[in-house]
Amino acid sequence: MTEPTPLDVDRIRKDFPILSRTVRGGRPLVYLDSGATSQKPVQVLDAERHFYEHINAAVHRGAHQLAEEATDAYESARHTISAFVGGQPEDLVFTKNATESLNLVTYSFLNATLKAARGLELPEGGEHFVLEPGDEIVITEIEHHANLVPWQELCSKTGATLRWIPLTDDGRLNLSTLDTLINERTKCVSIVHQSNILGTINDVVLIGEHAARVKSLFVVDACQSIPHMPVDVGTLGADLVAWSGHKMLGPTGIGCLWGRSEVLAAMPPFISGGSMIRKVTMEGTTFADPPQRFEAGVPMTAQAVGLAAAADYLTDLGMANVAAHEHALTGYALDGLESIPGVRIIGPRNNVERGGAISFVVDGIHAHDVGQVLDDRGVAVRVGHHCAAPVCQRYGVTATVRASFGVYNGFDDVDSLVAAVKDAKQFFGVTD
Repeated sequence: MTEPTPLDVDRIRKDFPILSRTVRGGRPLVYLDSGATSQKPVQVLDAERHFYEHINAAVHRGAHQLAEEATDAYESARHTISAFVGGQPEDLVFTKNATESLNLVTYSFLNATLKAARGLELPEGGEHFVLEPGDEIVITEIEHHANLVPWQELCSKTGATLRWIPLTDDGRLNLSTLDTLINERTKCVSIVHQSNILGTINDVVLIGEHAARVKSLFVVDACQSIPHMPVDVGTLGADLVAWSGHKMLGPTGIGCLWGRSEVLAAMPPFISGGSMIRKVTMEGTTFADPPQRFEAGVPMTAQAVGLAAAADYLTDLGMANVAAHEHALTGYALDGLESIPGVRIIGPRNNVERGGAISFVVDGIHAHDVGQVLDDRGVAVRVGHHCAAPVCQRYGVTATVRASFGVYNGFDDVDSLVAAVKDAKQFFGVTD
């Protein structure tokens, strides 16, 4: 018998219309791919629909009532979402997704470096974003490509050096060399809070303390943490925090970048055009203050409204309850999968400082073949390198099967996963 968790999964599932559908010839859908994208409750769908049906207009423009109401809805969403992570609305930038948020940061470094090289004026504090050969950027070996490739590109264009915190054999960061890895040459440290492939929860506070010691900028990718646990941006020790809306029950097409006020004020913009300007002449342009400085063009207002509804939904559930529920599911799944001979967990095998993304392989069966059998049984998981190819390389696997949980998953979903993995072994004739 499993102990009940703080969430009433049966009630929650009624809020998610897609979970009532069937797949693959009438099998009930068991959705275990929330690490890629979460499903959306009716509260989020209704919020978007209401905006389009009753308010739709371009924000921060026009003198008519619809434009005023749209602007109010957009800025109200900013208040709701910033409060959800313990921030202030003026410090929250809306982007397309977390990948764009992180690119915004790297391009701020690049733009500041280019401006400095030409002797052009930078915002106050902008010199902290200027890179020179010999400067270093520190990331980790556990990063999603979105927090790896942009830094690789930045280093290749500026002459800075990319360094990383390595992984241990059990799927955690080796922090033993932080004192030397993060040093006076370090201009930025950018790390993931919770791994999308291994589920590892990193000690961001400790790493942030090392970054602060050398006055380095500290960036946190919180895509897999903000939807699944209480996160207060003020206590992380971060200067900038990025996450995506679609992973926290919200719409696609919207992401967030929270930043300390003085850091955002020092950043040159990434995308230029309408809405992000203060004054334009044919000779030059001055930019608006953050967050508008980073929100060029007509913004994704309906998506912001939908994301605010998602934040309200999670707030009503209680993020501590969400974390406790998913922690229980994770422990149950680890036990169930490891009870199957030939199944190997890639990442932490215990349920300490880890979230609900579990990657595994089945000896004798390619991960894609396992995924195919699971799909035939109605169990939706992800297979591949999960946009974290260096992690797979580190552990000597070409691909893994990944199950990842959300608020609408229960122990019955884990039972379906375990049964389907056993079916895969039987289908391919892999004996114990």
